[in-house]
Amino acid sequence: MPDAIPALRIPKPDGDTHAGQPAYDLIELLFFAYRDFVSDPDRILDEYGFGRAHHRVLHFVDRQPGLTIAELLDILRITKQSLNRVLKELIEKRFVESRTGTADRRQRLLYATPQGHDLAQKLARLQTRRIARALADMEPDAKDAVTRYLLRLIDPDDRAHVERLVFGTEKV
Repeated sequence: MPDAIPALRIPKPDGDTHAGQPAYDLIELLFFAYRDFVSDPDRILDEYGFGRAHHRVLHFVDRQPGLTIAELLDILRITKQSLNRVLKELIEKRFVESRTGTADRRQRLLYATPQGHDLAQKLARLQTRRIARALADMEPDAKDAVTRYLLRLIDPDDRAHVERLVFGTEKV
């Protein structure tokens, strides 16, 4: 990565840049960063016949044991039909298990199996290495700045919910 980053066209809150053009540089950097961020897990997931949807489900089920299907649908914002297909495969291949709720027997609580936990951890370690490399040569407070930036990309009405999920708190 070059030492000097070209000047970014910082958009105004209304979505325009100072030059009146969309922030193509930031938009494209987000596309390319996401492409590479998921590329390492994609290769491993492919060995299991899984895709990114499987990764997202496994990630959140592993991070929040006992997650309900309704909660998972809320986190992922996908259709129940889409989730059912992915979840069925993860359950059939014994990466996730579904248990009946104790308080409400109609509820299905989701848990990663030991095999599912191991895969989720393997994928998370790959992505953690990429994040660590990106932050390695940056200022000490770069992680805080990146965290604030990513949180502000989230819709304001969902931000507190995401903060609770990610940090276990109301505010960062």
